[in-house]
Amino acid sequence: MKRIITCLCIACLLMLSLPMGVLADHQYLLDSDTRLITQSELWDWDRESLSFMFNEIFARHGYPFQAGGKFYNWFNAQPWYQAVWKVSKEQAVAAATDLEWKNYYTIKSVISQMDAVGWPYRKPAGSSLRSWRDFTPPDSSLKLTGFRYLTISANQKLDVYSAPSASSWRGANGKAMVNTNGAVWAAGWENGWLLVFYETNAGSVRVGYVNGSQIRGRVDMNDQLFFDRSACRLASAATLTDDPLRTMTTITNLRAGNTVTYLTTVTNQSGWSFDYIETTVGGQRVRGFIPAGCLDVPYDMLDNWDGYSK
Repeated sequence: MKRIITCLCIACLLMLSLPMGVLADHQYLLDSDTRLITQSELWDWDRESLSFMFNEIFARHGYPFQAGGKFYNWFNAQPWYQAVWKVSKEQAVAAATDLEWKNYYTIKSVISQMDAVGWPYRKPAGSSLRSWRDFTPPDSSLKLTGFRYLTISANQKLDVYSAPSASSWRGANGKAMVNTNGAVWAAGWENGWLLVFYETNAGSVRVGYVNGSQIRGRVDMNDQLFFDRSACRLASAATLTDDPLRTMTTITNLRAGNTVTYLTTVTNQSGWSFDYIETTVGGQRVRGFIPAGCLDVPYDMLDNWDGYSK
C-alpha cells in the first residue's frame, strides 16, 4: 500500500513549539507511555507527525526500522533509542504496555480518519514536527541531519560525484571538487565512496561522493550508509538539487509521474525536510534532493503491523 502525498509549500512552515513529551527527560515526541492520548489533540497535528508518534510507541522498545528509511534515521539519532540489532520486531511489539496499546489504537484511528478526508501530510501552518533536532557541525552554522564534521588531512583536492561512481553526474560542469583545507562534513561510506557536503567557492553547498581510494591519510569516519531504495512515483513536479542548505541549485526538473529511487529523508538547518533520491539525467546516474512530500512513498511500520493487535 502506498500513500499519495500532495506536495505542499514547505517554505512557509512556521516554527512552533513541540508537545510536552518533547521536553521530558527522554525527549519523546509524545508522552504516550505515561497518559491516555485523546483524538482531539491529535487532530491538531499533520499526518506526517502522527506517523512518527505512532512509530515512537514501539521505538521506545527498540523496534528495528528498515535501514535507511526516515524512521530509521530519525530514531537512531535519539539518545534514548536502543540499538536496533539487539531487539527483534516481535520483542519490541510484545514489550509495549497496555497504556501504549490504547494510544496505539487512538493514533491509528485518527491516521485512518485523516487519510479518508485528505488531511494534510505536512501542514503549511499549525502543529508540525518542524523542530526536529538535527546534528550541529562544530564551528559552523551549517546543519544537515546525518552528517558530522570530518577530520581529514589538509592540502587535498578530491573529485566529487553526485553518486558513488566516477561515471555518475558531476556538478560544476563536470569539475566539482572539494578542497580539504576547508570544512568537510560526512555521513558515511558506500562501496568505498564517502558521502560528504562542503561549501563551494561560490558560497553554495554541495552534497556528493568522493572516492575513498583518493583520500590520503586517516579518515575519521567508519559509518556505513544504509538506504531505503524503494521505487517511488513523483506525485507532483519537483526540482532536483545537490544543495538543500542554501541556493537549491537546480540539477534538473522532474515531472509528476516520473519514477525515482527513494533513498532517505534529511532535514536542513531551517527545519525543511528533503527526500534524497536517485534518478538519471542525460543517461547519467544522479543523486540529489527534492522537497519532502512530493513522492508517493511506501509506508514503513504502518503497513508491517497494520493488522497486529494485543
